[in-house]
Amino acid sequence: MARIAVIGAGMGAMAAAARLAVAGHRVVVYERTETYGGAVRRFERDGFGFDTGPGLLTLPAVYRDLFVKTGKEPLEDRVELVQVDPSSRHVFADGREVALPNATRAGVVAALDEALGAGTGERWGDFLVRARETWDRTRRPLLEEPLWPNWQVLAGKEPYPAVPHKRLLRTRRAGTLAEIGAWELRDERLSALLAGHALAHGLDPRTAPASAAVLPYMEHAFGTWYVRGGIRELARAVYERCVKRRVEFVFGAEVTRIVDEDGRAAGVELADGTVAEADHVVADVDPVRLRALTERPLDGEDDVRADPEAVTAARFTVLLALRGAPEPGAAHRTVVHPAEPEREWDFLAAPGGDEPPVPTVTVLRPDDPALRPDDGHESAVLSAAVPTRAAWDDGRTAARYTELLLEAAGRAIPGLRDRLLWHEVRAPGAGEAETGARAGAVPAPSFAAGEGRFLHPANSTRLPGLHRVGGWSHPGGGLPHAGMSGALVAGLIVEGPQFRGSQ
Repeated sequence: MARIAVIGAGMGAMAAAARLAVAGHRVVVYERTETYGGAVRRFERDGFGFDTGPGLLTLPAVYRDLFVKTGKEPLEDRVELVQVDPSSRHVFADGREVALPNATRAGVVAALDEALGAGTGERWGDFLVRARETWDRTRRPLLEEPLWPNWQVLAGKEPYPAVPHKRLLRTRRAGTLAEIGAWELRDERLSALLAGHALAHGLDPRTAPASAAVLPYMEHAFGTWYVRGGIRELARAVYERCVKRRVEFVFGAEVTRIVDEDGRAAGVELADGTVAEADHVVADVDPVRLRALTERPLDGEDDVRADPEAVTAARFTVLLALRGAPEPGAAHRTVVHPAEPEREWDFLAAPGGDEPPVPTVTVLRPDDPALRPDDGHESAVLSAAVPTRAAWDDGRTAARYTELLLEAAGRAIPGLRDRLLWHEVRAPGAGEAETGARAGAVPAPSFAAGEGRFLHPANSTRLPGLHRVGGWSHPGGGLPHAGMSGALVAGLIVEGPQFRGSQ
């Protein structure tokens, strides 16, 4: 039985802890805050409840597998999973709207043709077929297996089967999501639909590789799911599974150093000077903090590195307490697209100027009795991707962005201003306080191509005994990816470097 010290109680860390405990190891989780879940938090006030991190789940199979592998009680016995239908409603700048049904290609094609004109559905449907091929090519190396030692193979050739496009007397193929939109979808609304998936992860569609087409495909193929009571209930279920498997949690315990003895991770030192010895250390922290904890390089020149300046996007969130019940048929998720999308992309890439642009705004309206004081009220969450480098501390930028989100949400929620009781603003600094990530930055999933800029560091490090887990390591950010990182780290510790992923 090995002693395992886990730094952080995020979803990836808890997924690893539960699996390692079942394998017979003694696992202790050290969390600097007073609760578990990482970015999966809840805010409560006056009987209203809000998910302040992810609000929906894709690929629930990742967490079903976690519960199957760590006990006889399945996930559905601990939480109620609800498939969201429609998967999303989209409000475009030209006033058109479309509601996309969940996990049905024929239904999506028909909905797009009816709302946006004949042919649009077929173009999107054909794109999904190509996106599926990308998923099939990259699923195992970028989600189900430890990062290959020869990761450069993933960094080179673009796996998305782009359609040849005649441009300036040359045949070109799309290499980014923006080029897919312009050359293959050929409709501003469809381009906005595609770009929204990148923006949800803080990615600029002009630089996001075409292989990021797997994002809309994952939603289409595996559905969009909600956890009754909020996604925080998923974190609770994973935490309780850890406790049931005798994982020990120490809250309010900040790790200040990873103990290095004879060139191997040998434990952790806490802020009060206590040293907890361990045979393995698993770190669910961002790369800047991990570097400070080790005080030594963890990667060589030939390794994928986590550039501390590479992840520059966070979430700006506004929580709404509304009087009155939602209107019949209200969509759980509505995405409101701006008239000038490239201004938003410019702002993400290089924040500045006196007037921030209108962003792409996601409006979540769960219609969940657990998140409101009674049936005469409603809770809603507005969010948009924003640059971490904007001047959020001056108050003026945050106030202006709040107005932009409220204005956009008014196109999704009838009578919003009259129904608004109060709102709570969560600028990027709130995410930093909860997760420890610099400026509340949010990592995206790993993608192929792009010269390796969209890959995350391997779960193993060059310090024996130290492993990375969570969104800042392979396979990247997002709930399913965090859960898979836990499975990969557990496999590497239990089976050793020869571990090649789930079968």
